[in-house]
Amino acid sequence: MKTTAPKKDMYAQITDEIIAMLESGKTSSLTWARTGNGLPCNHKTGAAYQGVNVLLLWAAAMTHGYSCDRWLTYKQAADMGGQVRKGEKSVACVFFKTIEREAKNESDGTDKAESMRVISPFWLFNLDQIDGIDKPQAAVQLNEFQQIETAENVLKRSGAVIREEGDKAFYRPLTDEIYMPERTRFASEAEFYSVALHELTHWTGAKHRLARDFATRFGTDAYAFEELIAELGSAFLNAELGFSASMIPNHAGYIKAWLKVLKNDKRAIFTAANQASKAHRYIMDLVEGAQCERKVA
Repeated sequence: MKTTAPKKDMYAQITDEIIAMLESGKTSSLTWARTGNGLPCNHKTGAAYQGVNVLLLWAAAMTHGYSCDRWLTYKQAADMGGQVRKGEKSVACVFFKTIEREAKNESDGTDKAESMRVISPFWLFNLDQIDGIDKPQAAVQLNEFQQIETAENVLKRSGAVIREEGDKAFYRPLTDEIYMPERTRFASEAEFYSVALHELTHWTGAKHRLARDFATRFGTDAYAFEELIAELGSAFLNAELGFSASMIPNHAGYIKAWLKVLKNDKRAIFTAANQASKAHRYIMDLVEGAQCERKVA
């Protein structure tokens, strides 16, 4: 009799991969964005990957030392005249789709259609693993001043109130203000902007913005979970602006709390990455909207 292999739990599988990365000790020097000047993207379509897939592709690039941020499925590589080298391993990523299924109406026993959101895998190869496809020319690296100007533009056009005073970086919900130590107190300009973008991600969670509140779901771990969202949000924004994220102060202190959350809830990393993507998009929409207003004026 033929036996069927048990279906893999994609949520658990992906969560285990992220947990392994956090437990590896590499996160003490991790800067999340490892390749190129932006988020990992599909080389054929040009579309940037989102949510947890960004983390999976960054982790793979970090582990294997890939120099490129472009990815393709096996079929896409073949369609473009390329060939994945023998023995190369793919990265499992995920997408969500909604399916309709029949269910019984408990009140009267009749059939009814209900929608169900399901997770499905797909597999990607980095261009470093593929022969026959030329890599894009490396973009000219922005110099430090340009990088700072780009980041400054995001902070200003977000509309957030940012005060540079005191010796701590934090977002104060009561007054809807971000507080940062004076920029000259940071070890580098990149570190100042990375921390500022971390706090700006916190700022997006206010009730009148994205209304993030995970107290019911995570209880006393909700604070650590929000910090994970802010850390990922900062990393996504840094990638958008073309430079690697600097770790927030005492970053390593959060690892233990993050691991607790992820081990207790196999869907937590999906939620965190999704919320970080929403915050990233919310901020960039504000910036782009402000730019359009200036052009009209």
